[in-house]
Amino acid sequence: MEFSIKQSNSEKQRNACLVVGVFAGGKLSLAAQTLDKAAQNALSDVITQDDMTGKLATTLLLPRVAGIAAERVLLVGLGKASEFSTKQFLDVVRATFAALHKTPCKDAALYLTDLAVKGRDEAWKIKQIILLGTESAFRCDHLKSAPSAVATLKKIVLGCAEKPSSAAQTTLLQSAAIAEGMTLTKMLGNLPGNICTPTYLAEQAKKLAKTYPLKATVLEEKDMEKLGMFSLLSVSRGSREPAKFITLEYNGGDKKHAPIVLVGKGITFDSGGISLKPGAEMDEMKYDMCGAASVLGTMQAIAAMELKLNVVAIIPSSENLPDGAASKPGDIVTSMAGLTIEILNTDAEGRLVLCDALTYAAKFKPDSVIDIATLTGACVIALGHVASGLYSNDDSLASELLSASEYTQDKAWHMPLWDDYQQQLDSNFADMQNIGGRAGGSITAACFLSRFTKDYRWAHLDIAGTAWKSGKDKGATGRPVPLLTQYLINRANQK
Repeated sequence: MEFSIKQSNSEKQRNACLVVGVFAGGKLSLAAQTLDKAAQNALSDVITQDDMTGKLATTLLLPRVAGIAAERVLLVGLGKASEFSTKQFLDVVRATFAALHKTPCKDAALYLTDLAVKGRDEAWKIKQIILLGTESAFRCDHLKSAPSAVATLKKIVLGCAEKPSSAAQTTLLQSAAIAEGMTLTKMLGNLPGNICTPTYLAEQAKKLAKTYPLKATVLEEKDMEKLGMFSLLSVSRGSREPAKFITLEYNGGDKKHAPIVLVGKGITFDSGGISLKPGAEMDEMKYDMCGAASVLGTMQAIAAMELKLNVVAIIPSSENLPDGAASKPGDIVTSMAGLTIEILNTDAEGRLVLCDALTYAAKFKPDSVIDIATLTGACVIALGHVASGLYSNDDSLASELLSASEYTQDKAWHMPLWDDYQQQLDSNFADMQNIGGRAGGSITAACFLSRFTKDYRWAHLDIAGTAWKSGKDKGATGRPVPLLTQYLINRANQK
């Protein structure tokens, strides 16, 4: 979907459809008032007849309104003006695109960015329209023998009363790049494990490096052995698919500036290994590489927007399957950091691949390191499917990530990382065990990772509850690409 922004008189805008808002009680938005005047009160007449009450997220399509150049006018309910804020705006945008997709319109002009939203600027409204609009058109049925028809709606104009600023144009371009990054993340996440293997992920990274100014490196298992990544390699032992250790480097900033490192968990299928998962819904364990997918989507986005920042992506990728060579509960392995780990549950494999990746990250002398992982079911129990769990050893880093989370509405919640929980990882036979029991499961998983991050600022995003949806709407969400990209945009602006 193609987006543009321009100053225009709504009544003269020649599009297949114009979109304007109506508040509860029939109060027209400013753009709707302009249309109503040009149409000799045609909109007011509709409201008088109670065909449009202004109830939040309701819509009414009017064909061929006299005095208006557009072929159709879509009225969308804004709810009570006194209550119009973030959630209401997002509901209105979703309802707008849902209604537009039910029409044969190939293009539309939206007069929504001029709506006043409490605490939100123009850039925020532009970004949300582009992200939600792109999401509304997303399809992932290309593996079907007869894929559904692509969305008819192709072009969206964001109409505004005043000439758009250069900042608005920049936001437009950046938001489009973020939307495409989310699309890549969702496409990768939705692929089945027999297609999206560690080798496939490595190929996608190399493909990105051919398209954008990125440097791709892929380490093979023999390379990992030389580095002492025996914790990571213990996960891939039961699979016929070789593990891959992928890095992507983007150097958009000053050479003297330390990079931000993003580490994405890339378990392309997780059966649980010898500690086998229940069969029900095990197919969803193809989503266990959504951390890796979100990192690839983020790297594509920042490279496309030519962000002036240095960023490194690290993706440790493997399958976790049971066979005669697979790790067994009770096995002890040595990590790249030299610390020994007693594997009490082979289904707690994400931390085993991430710990070696976090150790490897130190070689880049990073400004900060953020790992993204579908790590624990315990995080889903704690936070549901609304917020990602955020852990950090640095309060300022956590604050920056939370700020980006709030702005994008890609929600995260700051969780405790107190030393009191560390003792749950004590082992009689190794430096630590890989699980800490049922109590505080997401916290002890983060505590495990924290033992490998003492040399730099670090944050951990547990996205087990937010990376995909189940049920009739099953599919990857593209989160936390909005959060990560906004954080990086903010950092680039600071520099």
